[in-house]
Amino acid sequence: MPIHNDFNWTEYAHHWRIAEGCTYLNHGSFGPSPLAVQEKRIEYQAELESQPMEFLIRRTPVLMAEAARSLAAFLNCDRGNVAFVPNATVAMNVVAKNIELRLGDEVLLTDHEYGAVVRIWGQACKDAGAKAVYARLPQPLTSQEGVIESIFSAATERTRVLVVSHITSPTAVILPVKEICSRARKLGILVVIDGPHAPAQIDVNLRSIDCDYYCASTHKWLCAPFGSGFLYVRSRYKQGLLPNIVSWGRSLQGDAPHWTDEFHWPGTFDPSVYAAVPSAIDFMKTIGLKRFREQTHALAQYARTRLLELTDREPLSEDSTDWYGSMVTVPFEPSEAPNLRPGEPHPLQTWLATEHRIEMPVVEWHQRWHVRVSCHMYNTPDQIDQLIELLNEWQRKVAK
Repeated sequence: MPIHNDFNWTEYAHHWRIAEGCTYLNHGSFGPSPLAVQEKRIEYQAELESQPMEFLIRRTPVLMAEAARSLAAFLNCDRGNVAFVPNATVAMNVVAKNIELRLGDEVLLTDHEYGAVVRIWGQACKDAGAKAVYARLPQPLTSQEGVIESIFSAATERTRVLVVSHITSPTAVILPVKEICSRARKLGILVVIDGPHAPAQIDVNLRSIDCDYYCASTHKWLCAPFGSGFLYVRSRYKQGLLPNIVSWGRSLQGDAPHWTDEFHWPGTFDPSVYAAVPSAIDFMKTIGLKRFREQTHALAQYARTRLLELTDREPLSEDSTDWYGSMVTVPFEPSEAPNLRPGEPHPLQTWLATEHRIEMPVVEWHQRWHVRVSCHMYNTPDQIDQLIELLNEWQRKVAK
């Protein structure tokens, strides 16, 4: 498949300072911020260091409120339903600690969920005497109705909570969360969405989705500073919601109480990561979200096509923006990797990074190896071609 050439692939690349010689195809794990966002954060840090009392006590509440308003508008939700947290993992821990599971309750997840999320809810179930249940989704994914039926066929009268990704981490597929939430409400099941890959990569309209909790990071596709995430909470569950770290739980300058007070002053911290979130939103709007999504999907589609030609494997989903956006996962058997320690990268991932300076994760899912390619505005078709050449070389190397 020839690459779509209507885009000026390098038009926006100068806004990032990717290390010289590095081909970075892993924005989905750790998304670097453009220079404009870095500079705005540095401005705030300079203010903090020059007059900490002024910045932390008087400026920070104003900046956090402004940032929350900007983020809520971007997500189409009420500002009062959003709290800042360092990342989606922290948000998910908060939700798991605050939902009171009972003996015999069930928490339903899919087989595409992120490992840390699986562990969080596994521990919560263990502590409560509840049970984690896993719905296996169809392979390949071709029908939203098939996904929904697979999930709810695993639900029972004991199902208390459904935890589902908006865009899955290991497999990079988009799930129909709006329709899932609608079905769950009819059954009285709480829905917690794990959404770190969704904001900016696709439209996130929380009023339309109508979930109970949404946990996400803004330091991925939205390109805000590392350590900036958020927790959305439906209004009826806000009061009494407690963070995992207990601090003063109130404004430090006597403002009217708000549920986010428990989260927005965790003790002395650097609020510049949150204060810079509006700059990230403005930057992505300057590029144009339509342009960003079309260009990065076209590149992900090109990577998908070339990888499938190389591997002759079955794709995880149909070739459609309904199923994937700027990131795509493809089955790839790079060789057996026996005796890997937990968390140890596959030798292919290490070889690409250390020998050729290409950053791309090799992930294990369902006892098979896959490669996941992330595409942002600093990536080009030439980089995908280089990756394919090296994967060919690796296959020849391990075949000997």
